[in-house]
Amino acid sequence: MASAAVQEFTVDNFQALVLESEKPVVVDFWAEWCGPCKQLGPVIDQIADERSDIVVGKVDVDSNQELAMRYGVQGIPFIARFENGQLVKQAVGLQPKASLERALGLSE
Repeated sequence: MASAAVQEFTVDNFQALVLESEKPVVVDFWAEWCGPCKQLGPVIDQIADERSDIVVGKVDVDSNQELAMRYGVQGIPFIARFENGQLVKQAVGLQPKASLERALGLSE
């Protein structure tokens, strides 16, 4: 079951919820048909539930192809960290929570 702490980002709300966010934002670019994306879902949920200092959300690349193209998403899952409206870190592919947090600069 998806966490209530994970937001859905779309072409319509990306500017306001991601680029204009005062907190860092972690965005999971995914698709319903993507097996590794589904496997990563619980990790994204866990990060969202554990962290109040960041915003966490998902972009369905099939419904929001413009966003996927804008940020150069060529493989999914593609997890991006945005700060002050800029893409600052990214990770591609299924990986354990600790590795993903390191790649995104979320671990201590």
